[in-house]
Amino acid sequence: MSDAAVPSVSESVERGRRAAAEGDWKTAVTAWIAGSNAGSLESANLVVTAVPPLKAQADEGDVDAMALLAGVMLDFFHESALPMVLTYATAAAQAGHPSAQRTLGLMYRTGRGVEPDARRAEDLFTAAAKAGDAFAAFNLAGMHITGDTQARDHDQCLRLLRQAVAGGVTQAAAVLGDRLASVDEDTEALSWYLYAAERGHAGSMFAAGCWYRDGLGTAPDPVQAVRWFLAMLDKGNGDGLHEAIQLVQRGMTDEQIRTAGQLAGRSSEAETLIRTARRHSG
Repeated sequence: MSDAAVPSVSESVERGRRAAAEGDWKTAVTAWIAGSNAGSLESANLVVTAVPPLKAQADEGDVDAMALLAGVMLDFFHESALPMVLTYATAAAQAGHPSAQRTLGLMYRTGRGVEPDARRAEDLFTAAAKAGDAFAAFNLAGMHITGDTQARDHDQCLRLLRQAVAGGVTQAAAVLGDRLASVDEDTEALSWYLYAAERGHAGSMFAAGCWYRDGLGTAPDPVQAVRWFLAMLDKGNGDGLHEAIQLVQRGMTDEQIRTAGQLAGRSSEAETLIRTARRHSG
């Protein structure tokens, strides 16, 4: 679930190494994928080196290994591997494996290794989502948003996004905020932006900062606004700094700015903002 503790990169690497030492390549690859998704090049390299033993299990008829191998090869390998991806994804999808259905659906959605087929992609994502696959639910919601489903359905889109969020897809919370904002459900939209922002989604941090600044879905709160603009720096994103400077120049007190900095874990930047505000007022 999305609120479970997320292992660090080092924990993912070590968990994968322990599993590999025991011959549990599926657990090893799953752990290393988590590390790779967190930005670890070491984890990505380990995923690739684990493909031969994982392939051996898939070739013995292990459906879980087939599904995992298809996903790994789609994400980590050259386009020349797509025929093999299609073979394993199709076999596992026909056996009813949700992640393989999602992988195959993505291939049909994007035309990677197959002719694009939105109807086929929708059917595969639907089957996987019904089986509980959070990323399939997110992909299917995206098809509703773009109008590529057979029947565009706003309410179904929201249900799918909530399913994806519950399954740990942080980006789905940001998209859910966007969809609710589009129909003026501002209070709930802000709650989802905050949910995603608290889990490190930079775009949602910026949205939360702007909404607190402008009083959308809540009363205006410059402290929370500056907090989220500064928090973006943790993601290597300085797009909120200009907005933060403008806010402090409108008359925020030193105490307010320091509180925002403490909430963001950016006290030194808060002191810089205070000096900026003083120069402006002088």
